[in-house]
Amino acid sequence: MYPLLLFSVPTLPIEDPVYKFLILLIVILFIPLLFNKLKLPHILGMIIAGAVIGPNGFNLLLRDSGILLSGTAGLLYIMFLAGLEIDLAEFKKNALKSVTFGLYSFLIPIGIGTLVSFYIFDFQLLSSILCASMIASHTLLAYPMLSKMGVAKNRVVTVTVGGTMITDTLALLTLTVIVKLHGGTLEPRFWIQLAISLLIFALIVTLLFPPLTRWFFKRFHDNISQYIFVLVLLFTGAVLAHLAGVEPIIGAFLTGMALNRLIPSTSPLMNRIDFVGNAIFIPFFLIGVGMMVDYRVFFRGWETILVALVLALSSFTAKMFAAWLTQKTFRFTADERRVIFGLSGSQAAATLAIVTVGYNAGLLDDTVLNGSIIMILITCSIASLFAQKGGRELSIARSEQHDETGTSPADKILIALNKNENADELINWSHIIKSKDNKHGIYAVNVIPAAEHDTGANKRSADLLHKAAVHAAAADVYLNTFTRYDVSIANGIIGVIKENNISDLVLGLHETREKENSFMGTMTEKILARCEDTTLFIYKPVQPVATIKRHVLVLPARCEQEIGFPFWLSRIWNIARNSGVYLLFYGNQSTLKIIKEMNKKYPIEAEFRLFDDWHDFLIISRDLHKDDNLIIVLSRPGQISYQQNMTKLPHYLNKYFQANSFTLIYPMQNHLSNNPSYDPNDASMLTPVRTLEQMRKSLRKLFGN
Repeated sequence: MYPLLLFSVPTLPIEDPVYKFLILLIVILFIPLLFNKLKLPHILGMIIAGAVIGPNGFNLLLRDSGILLSGTAGLLYIMFLAGLEIDLAEFKKNALKSVTFGLYSFLIPIGIGTLVSFYIFDFQLLSSILCASMIASHTLLAYPMLSKMGVAKNRVVTVTVGGTMITDTLALLTLTVIVKLHGGTLEPRFWIQLAISLLIFALIVTLLFPPLTRWFFKRFHDNISQYIFVLVLLFTGAVLAHLAGVEPIIGAFLTGMALNRLIPSTSPLMNRIDFVGNAIFIPFFLIGVGMMVDYRVFFRGWETILVALVLALSSFTAKMFAAWLTQKTFRFTADERRVIFGLSGSQAAATLAIVTVGYNAGLLDDTVLNGSIIMILITCSIASLFAQKGGRELSIARSEQHDETGTSPADKILIALNKNENADELINWSHIIKSKDNKHGIYAVNVIPAAEHDTGANKRSADLLHKAAVHAAAADVYLNTFTRYDVSIANGIIGVIKENNISDLVLGLHETREKENSFMGTMTEKILARCEDTTLFIYKPVQPVATIKRHVLVLPARCEQEIGFPFWLSRIWNIARNSGVYLLFYGNQSTLKIIKEMNKKYPIEAEFRLFDDWHDFLIISRDLHKDDNLIIVLSRPGQISYQQNMTKLPHYLNKYFQANSFTLIYPMQNHLSNNPSYDPNDASMLTPVRTLEQMRKSLRKLFGN
């Protein structure tokens, strides 16, 4: 009698999809834990794990269509995230630096690679140039790691990402030209077709994708639908790039840049995009790269080993020299140079494309094909170590600088909720005005009047706060929720403010506006009269905040002299940093002068226009577009920047600005001891700011880098 076999052991390589997926998930789970403990980049661990479990290792898994599909998606995802997270203001500011680095990173490897291939490998000229273009290209393999460190918006990351598009485009165009020359089919018509197709591709992505996304987000609020829509655009951009004659990674990057302003970095959608990419797609790509590594080439003779080592050394020398030259040209630090090399030193996707096409065309032989695979492992390993070292130091320096300037991620924002339909948008508004590092300083309160204290009111309050907490959690933010019982809703909200040292209060606009003096509602007026130590935002959403094209700010004269000026201005800066949306400031000359000073040090995309006649407030309506959000900074009666014409705003807003979202800001006035950013030893924060130097000091304490 034979024993009963309870389990069947699969044969190698494993083909059962359940077993395959389990093995991949185990690798994705444990390799980062192990390599983080060893203080090594987990990127390196993923590649090594792919080599171990792949067909050239223990042959557990094949590099089949499933791995290729997920890996291709992962590569496109990396480029898409780079475009999505790039600081557009920094990108425009550093455009010349990106072009310079891109040319350095292409021309230096082309020169070194051509000489090495021609004189050491004894290749023909076309083969030498093609081999050189292989080491000229690079893949932003370390970008996800730097993003996790919080330095994705650093200037050198922006410069390197922008330069990468130039480098890879030139390398891949070189591949196309060399293959055409080798086949004898390069004609003037080729350049005309390429230029026209690239222009059409760029216009579709940059001009059509943003309005299409804005239209979709306005009409479909389902989280899953929005995420799938973004994926559709990502791969559509990649396909369009391929049809235009360039690599799909160019399309993925350009799509990310096109959607940059529509997906704020602190939004739930951005959190989902980042989470899925880093959890599934990108690890699959890294494992797939590792599966190509064949250790057996070391036993097939010295020729392949020599080619691999020479290619790796040439790539290391060329890319390091390009990073060093960029550092010296623009006076970057040593850590910033390490990050530049860490991002640009990895050879992977474009390298594989070039060597594969060159091999199939008969321009490159087996030794180069096998040697390039080993080169990929070597360059990815070395570059990831440099990226980890440089990124860690930049992250530490950033944290220390925040501490020195007094930037406090502990600033606390309270959202007063009383209606289900506005809850999500009030939370979204709070997400874009907060610091990106602030994960626990968001609060929500629902006050139940004593007269309504019954089971039904309690359940409605619990449901409302639960829904709000779930929405906040989607953006990786913990929402502290409170239910209060009070004879007055205003009393309940003010009580929570006092108990928790709230720095900012976000309210929805009161909906009953039959009389001008009830525009904001009795509750809001009571809060405004009694809560002078908190910045108050009264927000009326007409459309989702992610679909806003521009924020138009109207500032009263002398508002820069009030105590609360640096506090609300730092929130406005957070809007630009978190969403990348364009800001238009209307104000008098002295106010705009100070804001322009801050924009030079902490650049955002902004425009400044003179406006000092609140008698003619309606002139603003001429420049207001459909997808603009109007932000009006007000003041309480008797304060420095108060104007009598502010009393006319309810009439103007009701009659002329109904189609636009708008926000009213009331700066804090006193009692700063309740504010988390208050420094009792800094006299400049206790009195109205009257000098530019005082203002600079106060703003530096709040802005950070």
